[in-house]
Amino acid sequence: MDAEQIEAGRRRWQERYDAALASGKVRDADFTTLSGTDVDPVYGPPEGASDPRMDHIGWPGEFPFTRGLYATGYRGRTWTIRQFAGFGNARQTNERYRMILERGGGGLSVAFDMPTLMGRDSDDPRSLGEVGHCGVAVDSAADMDVLFDGIPLGDVTTSMTISGPAVPVFCMYLVAAERQGVDIRTLNGTLQTDIFKEYIAQKEWLFPPEPHLRLIGDLMEYCAANIPAYKPLSVSGYHIREAGSTAAQELAYTLADGFAYVELGLSRGMDVDVFAPGLSFFFDAHVDFFEEIAKFRAARRIWARWLRDVYGARTDKAQWLRFHTQTAGVSLTAQQPMNNVVRTAVEALAAVLGGTNSLHTNALDETLALPTEESAEVALRTQQVLMEETGVTNVADPLGGSWYVEALTDRLEAEAERIFERIRRMGEQGRTPNADGVVEHEIGPMTSGILRGIEDGWFTGEIADAAFAYQTALEKGDKKIVGVNCHTQTTARELEILRVSHEVEREQVRVLAQRRQARDDAAARAAVRRMVEVARTDGNLVEPMLEAVRAEATLGEICGALQQEWGGYTEPARF
Repeated sequence: MDAEQIEAGRRRWQERYDAALASGKVRDADFTTLSGTDVDPVYGPPEGASDPRMDHIGWPGEFPFTRGLYATGYRGRTWTIRQFAGFGNARQTNERYRMILERGGGGLSVAFDMPTLMGRDSDDPRSLGEVGHCGVAVDSAADMDVLFDGIPLGDVTTSMTISGPAVPVFCMYLVAAERQGVDIRTLNGTLQTDIFKEYIAQKEWLFPPEPHLRLIGDLMEYCAANIPAYKPLSVSGYHIREAGSTAAQELAYTLADGFAYVELGLSRGMDVDVFAPGLSFFFDAHVDFFEEIAKFRAARRIWARWLRDVYGARTDKAQWLRFHTQTAGVSLTAQQPMNNVVRTAVEALAAVLGGTNSLHTNALDETLALPTEESAEVALRTQQVLMEETGVTNVADPLGGSWYVEALTDRLEAEAERIFERIRRMGEQGRTPNADGVVEHEIGPMTSGILRGIEDGWFTGEIADAAFAYQTALEKGDKKIVGVNCHTQTTARELEILRVSHEVEREQVRVLAQRRQARDDAAARAAVRRMVEVARTDGNLVEPMLEAVRAEATLGEICGALQQEWGGYTEPARF
């Protein structure tokens, strides 16, 4: 890009920044260094200089959004501090949420226990010993009432990390909001719902892929029509990375999943400029500082280009990649756990310098147990120190133009594109082109490739190979983890950890039985039957599912009825 084009871009950025300033969208804050030096909101090539890289680096708030979605960067709005929490029963988790909000948290993120994640009630025999241990137990809308008691859902954005039974849990959230008197059309938050990453990495599905995609399509249509600010899909790379993938694999598999959901919306006749703003993303921030920053920047650029050039999105909002970040749980160690505070801070800083929209910081004891109140506070304060003390919010994309960061960004982008091509080729296997030489797909080419890769075990095999390569390097000493394979001498003492009493499970089962006795059982069962009848048609399932939830049908009853109708799924063995 020549000097004249660069200056034209700088002027466009300045116009957008000035407009934001004039409309009150720049925070009234001190944007000087600790020494009192004024700094500009953004930096670029020196005046009069040319730089061929600027074609794909660009300016903040402008396609391809490598440098961020907004001209103001964090001067306009800082990232949302959204701490992931959930344990025991709804009352206990509600107390933790109140603590997070009272101490400066900007939003909530719900962690569910294993029975809930698998669509099972707490009294299911398969739930024995698991209730409340890795998250909060939610059996019905009554649990949601308790979970958010005293927390106005019309004011607090809430993210829910659940995919297999995401739609019935979402319905419980809506009913809890209704019972608070909230107009559900005004709700804002995020539901994970990403079923592809379950088959690829996390393994918490309920049905075969096709019924799950039907539910996701129904949810996308419902939210686009009724709750426009709500994000019904949070496409997750976090679990892919935690399973052992490389940064490039996390980037590529996550965006490919996102492209498939775009194809799902288009296959239903939805307008990409209407539904694409409802898609958000969830990435891992691992400990390799610069690689992670490059990954986030590449993700924004790739998504914008594909949405515009492949899927026809015309508006900036439809081309934007909005993402939440969580620091890497897999980087935490049981050995010398205080070191985890440092790891989390470094990972959080990488997320911020990569332009994350919201952030969760892990607690130092999460490799051993759910966080104590003290360790949860340290995790929260880690973000607040970064936000309030370090000056990282002063300048948009401060590492933009760095030779190293830009080279890493370009390399990750190229690696991702090679993986996209491989996935698309997988989707064409066994398909005969039509008379025009075009391979036709039920939903879209990326979707076909992902489904083929799941069925063939390709994704899990690639991740396993990457995890094995890293573990080998670690055991040979080529890669280092402080306190594990180097610097192992320590004065660290054993931590006091949070322990969830088995009494929580007994109490949850007792309360669930009482609720079943107190409800209109015939009405609840009839509502579930009506939902199944709709499942046998092309009708949207969200409304009949809402009716079942309002009648206090339980999660296990709803999911069990659909499993009887649609069947289960067993992944293919791969050796």
